[in-house]
Amino acid sequence: MSLPNFIVSGFPKCGSTALHYYLNEHPEIFMPKQKELHFFTSHILGLQNQGKGDKEIKKTQIKTQEDYNKCYNNVKDEIAIGDASPSYINYPSEFKNIKTKLNNPKVIILLRDPIKRAHSNYLHLVRAHRETLSFYDALIKEEKRKELSYSDFWYYTFNSLYFDKIKEAKNVFDEVLIITQEELSKNTEITIKKVFQFLEVDSDFKPSNLDKRYNPGGTYKSNFITKIIFKDNSFKTAIKKSFPIPVWLKHLKQRIIKKFKVETPEIDIKTETYLSEVFKDDVNKIKTLNVDVSKWNSKYFQ
Repeated sequence: MSLPNFIVSGFPKCGSTALHYYLNEHPEIFMPKQKELHFFTSHILGLQNQGKGDKEIKKTQIKTQEDYNKCYNNVKDEIAIGDASPSYINYPSEFKNIKTKLNNPKVIILLRDPIKRAHSNYLHLVRAHRETLSFYDALIKEEKRKELSYSDFWYYTFNSLYFDKIKEAKNVFDEVLIITQEELSKNTEITIKKVFQFLEVDSDFKPSNLDKRYNPGGTYKSNFITKIIFKDNSFKTAIKKSFPIPVWLKHLKQRIIKKFKVETPEIDIKTETYLSEVFKDDVNKIKTLNVDVSKWNSKYFQ
């Protein structure tokens, strides 16, 4: 039985979907057909189910060792075997267990401008017809939502606080690579080459899908088509569990929704100022890890 020797551990809305599909193109890398297994955090995430749509989302998470093993039944002679689950980075208490069970895997951590990440997280739930509050009001409700056991995907600031979690990952795991969503998006070929080198696979290989963008985010017209695509339901969940979405269907989805994309409203000054105060100290600490934050909100973080 072959199990992962590397994990893409998060953060949510920082490009792990795109990275999953780029890695999947490489003949020396195995990625399971189902993205985001969340096996090592499922016992935590399973208790967070009181937000709108939370119970439906939890159905696709892998909960048993047997089911996790099955995700890797088709491993052949690939050098690198991966698990891309953004939730892992948010729960340092699970790092030692992951290290033991997977024999000290390599760890890739994705992060991005924390204000933009939080806003992208919010817009995701708006598109899914789950979030109904304004961005600012939702931020103010975050602690209450934690008390009420909403899924952690509703915790917009929690998912954008990076330093302590990354520091613990570097303490536990021997090999950790940090990349930003900004560099993955703007310098895709250079960044993916760096990832291939880290995984010790052929770094000269160029995936054919580097021009593709996955889960682009943003705001879309609300109509019958976008509601079908974005809103989760039991039928879609059953399909995902039985037939993991093929890449060609993912590309078709992007072409369809692109027709309905509208300009995303800017974050108002009140909300932006609030978030800058929440994240300022964390960003300053992130700089000590030699992370390039030059593309982040310069008005607050430079």
